[in-house]
Amino acid sequence: MSENIQKFQFFDYTLFGLMLMLSVMIGIYFGCFGKKQSSANEYLFGGRTMNIFPIATSLVASHVSGITILAIPADIYKFGSNYVFQFLSVIINCVLVAYVFMPVFYNLKLTSAYQYLLMRFDGKIRLMASLLYAISVLLYLPIVIYAPSLALAQATPVNLHYVNPIICSICIFYTTIGGIKAVVWTDTLQFSAMIGAMLAVFYIGIKSVGGIGSVWEISAKGGRLDIDFDIDPTKRDTFWAVTIGWTVNWISHISVNQGTVQKFLSLPSMGDIRKATLTFCIGIVLCKFVSVCTGLVIYSKYYNCDPFLTKKITQNDQLLPFYVIDVASSIPGLSGLFIAGVFCAALSTLSAVMNSLSGVIYQDFISRFTPKDIKDKTVSNILKLLVVIIGVIGTLMVFVVEKLGGLLPLSISFSSITSGSLVGLFILGLFFPSANAKGALAGSITSLIFVSWIVIGSYYYKSIGLIKYIPKPTSADGCIITNSTTLTNTKTEFVQNDVFFLFKITYYYYSLIGVLTVIIVGMIVSWITKNEKEEVDENLITPWMRWAIVKKEKYKSIDVALRDVCDNTQ
Repeated sequence: MSENIQKFQFFDYTLFGLMLMLSVMIGIYFGCFGKKQSSANEYLFGGRTMNIFPIATSLVASHVSGITILAIPADIYKFGSNYVFQFLSVIINCVLVAYVFMPVFYNLKLTSAYQYLLMRFDGKIRLMASLLYAISVLLYLPIVIYAPSLALAQATPVNLHYVNPIICSICIFYTTIGGIKAVVWTDTLQFSAMIGAMLAVFYIGIKSVGGIGSVWEISAKGGRLDIDFDIDPTKRDTFWAVTIGWTVNWISHISVNQGTVQKFLSLPSMGDIRKATLTFCIGIVLCKFVSVCTGLVIYSKYYNCDPFLTKKITQNDQLLPFYVIDVASSIPGLSGLFIAGVFCAALSTLSAVMNSLSGVIYQDFISRFTPKDIKDKTVSNILKLLVVIIGVIGTLMVFVVEKLGGLLPLSISFSSITSGSLVGLFILGLFFPSANAKGALAGSITSLIFVSWIVIGSYYYKSIGLIKYIPKPTSADGCIITNSTTLTNTKTEFVQNDVFFLFKITYYYYSLIGVLTVIIVGMIVSWITKNEKEEVDENLITPWMRWAIVKKEKYKSIDVALRDVCDNTQ
């Protein structure tokens, strides 16, 4: 291993440094030489004149983080390929974006997705949603940062604790001075490197195991292609858990996510938004599919010489970097391309969420305390300062995240704490005209507390060993070692009967639980506190549900009809 590291060190760092340098140069161009980012509209939306392709590419790049590249192949290797059905969730969400959510947001000309909640309910709900989003980003950022640092630490002698501040500083720099234009164009550049890395690793891997036929045959024999249609919600990976659970989870990432909405709103027309959505859908499905196939290729490589059993690696997220170094040892620069790709995936996600969160914090928290005649330049400077503060907080929290286990379940579980409440608020507002502010507030708070309790309880029982997910069988019989070992347990999961049912539910369903809690509690409270004279503007309801709006004229006709009945009775 050490020989490979020394042999490719020059090429690795050359490619790696080149990608970072180009990202910085893009930020400098848009911040210093391009059209100045001197207003909030320019900084956050690029003047609403962005083009379809860079926006769609940026959306794909920001949703394909280092977690996608590192965690998904490792998860497929250990637990099988049921994750592939996430593509159904992506397609469903793209339809929702194009025909349910964005038509409302675009027609309202919002600067923040959470402005909608102010218009639909009241200021308390908007602040609640913005706070939930801020918490979710601050929980997610350190996971995004940690993933590429772990890859670099596995592939080189560099300590990940030294890498984090340097990489984050570069990302903070170009995001701060360049605004949304720098974010979009660096995303486009980084996406190219990311795709190159994924495809190169995929191609070399297939060749190393004898072709696609061998991958299919070995994966089938090892149970990695088995599809589980069990409806048991406590099973870790099933068709229903991935499809249903991820559909709700992806609503928070695509349909109502501030970063995504912000990029869509930078396009000049609704037709352009739909074209960008289609391009995004195709791109994200292909990236996820390649990650799943990479996991199967890795299994075909190590099915009879598991690096976990031989103690060559100890963490799930070290598997892909270990594999890359192994198969790419004869190709100068490939491991460097891979590392650059992983870092590019992380940087694109990091820059996108920092830019969007700065806009949310300013619009929903700071602007209410600023004078009405504040200059655009001052607003732009405040947004840039917020980006710096967000980046620093995310960097510091990496030291906590690295102690909490695998990246994929960790990222889904943490995001679900707030995503259920957020998605529930938007669904309540868009689909239920009779829902009011009191119901929305009660539902969101209840959901936040309820899901937090489930997530914390689940992690507690996992930490003490009462909830375990045992991977599918692998072997070390093909390794040249003295004592080979075979994992013979074919159970994919194991839970103790004395653990409360909700703590055993798979993390894929956490967001769904949160959304249902908001809707149920919100509608009950709205019904109890309803005001029949209150009318909802139809522009705040998705076109598909405007038939359910009750007009004031209807109440008047009902009152007249009741009086007529009473008069006739008398």
